[in-house]
Amino acid sequence: MTTATQLSTSHAEIDPKAFRRALGNFATGVTIITARAPDGTHVGVTASSFNSLSMDPPLILWSSMKDTPSCKLFEASSHFAVNILASDQMEMSNHFARQQKDKFDGIAWEPGLGGAPLFPNTAGRFQCESYDKLDGGDHWIFVGKVVAFDDYGRPPLCFHQGSYSMVFSHPESFANTTQDSQPMPEDSRSGNHIFFQMLKAVRNYQDRYQPKLEGLGLSVIEARTLLLLNDIAALDAEALVLELHCPIIEARAALTNLKDRGLLSENEGQFSLTEQGRNKAEQCWSLADAHAKETFKGFDDAEVKQFSAMLKALSQ
Repeated sequence: MTTATQLSTSHAEIDPKAFRRALGNFATGVTIITARAPDGTHVGVTASSFNSLSMDPPLILWSSMKDTPSCKLFEASSHFAVNILASDQMEMSNHFARQQKDKFDGIAWEPGLGGAPLFPNTAGRFQCESYDKLDGGDHWIFVGKVVAFDDYGRPPLCFHQGSYSMVFSHPESFANTTQDSQPMPEDSRSGNHIFFQMLKAVRNYQDRYQPKLEGLGLSVIEARTLLLLNDIAALDAEALVLELHCPIIEARAALTNLKDRGLLSENEGQFSLTEQGRNKAEQCWSLADAHAKETFKGFDDAEVKQFSAMLKALSQ
């Protein structure tokens, strides 16, 4: 058994790399902190050190290494903004994590309070007055008083053990769909009829799949649309409905949402994936494959192949 003594280390023994890996066990969100310095210079940095501090007054904090050029600009700014990135904004995170001459070149943004840049399509945004600066070793801890915020509720981008990740609902938090329902008698016709068994199986499969899709910022219909258009070059709304098995109004809403997000293009009523859409479709396929593997892990390959063959035969 591991003892507390075996786990402890003194300050002199701490390996910075090992310390960083250990800290990586704490999953965080990903933000881009922005500000405008008195000379008009705009600054933006990717940071996972953001956290809440106080409700009254409404205070938040984040930290920056003291010896970075951007830190001096934040020290001189009257305001700063916290842009909480959504799960599909990984490239934004990478962009502002890199050193470059003008990080805002080609990036869509709008000025917030004090001129701090605000980005669209985020999970949320906080506009802050500079409130305090605390000494945190090799970092300055910046405390901001929130004076305005936006809550978009989009699934957030996360960071864990040196890699990007997304939020999924814990399996044990799923509602037990059979717990409160009246169990069917073993000899009941509906409980033993294959039609009702298929309906229940699909519902259970989807109940566990949908929360994972939300981590990609997609509804089930939107994900199905991307998957279909990844295999078929172009389809109109009516043709998609036949494959999506959903009402036309839901299909049109999904197409509009995906087009507005730059995932689809439209030409004379025909919808196709953009490059960004193809990348998102690949993410959907990876998630779908992983979910299927998890669902059928109790069956051997022969059973899964037979089940797949039966489904194909029934769909003819």
